[in-house]
Amino acid sequence: MTHDDADNLYNQPVRQAARTSLKEEELIKHAVIRLNGNVLGFVIGTVCALTLFIATNFLVLKGGDVVGPHLQLLDQFYWGYSVTFLGSFIGAAYAFATGYVCGLLIGWIYNAVLFLKSRFRK
Repeated sequence: MTHDDADNLYNQPVRQAARTSLKEEELIKHAVIRLNGNVLGFVIGTVCALTLFIATNFLVLKGGDVVGPHLQLLDQFYWGYSVTFLGSFIGAAYAFATGYVCGLLIGWIYNAVLFLKSRFRK
């Protein structure tokens, strides 16, 4: 047995382990990098709903002659919404639905682009 043969025998398990860890790393990368649209939608929807609920009730508690004219413009998109305490619940429901759909779309588009990118990379 020559010196090169001994080196090849010694390094063979190391190379095989490196290939195995590379495959595992690729599997983990593909599993982790994908976005879950439902979770993203729920998080974005919750943040939007809480933001609109807090902003509306802040303006209601602040009071004044004209309460939230800019926020009142949301009634053009959210039917039944007004800058009142009851309107804050209606607006929060609409904001949650809007945020949820946006999160789903973001997740779907992100995963589609990732899929296409991985497909053309090979």
